[in-house]
Amino acid sequence: MAYKINENCIGCGSCVDECPVGAITCDDVAVIDPAKCIECGACAGVCPVDAPQAE
Repeated sequence: MAYKINENCIGCGSCVDECPVGAITCDDVAVIDPAKCIECGACAGVCPVDAPQAE
């Protein structure tokens, strides 16, 4: 299942550039497009607050 951003997100955007398929956008908080997510976990690896979680 695709990753999803939980309520811990602080909107830092570190996950956006890390996503190899451009599935993440970030304004106030990050949002992952589940149709694009390839479940690689790159976003979770760089997040300082563990906001991306596998669903």
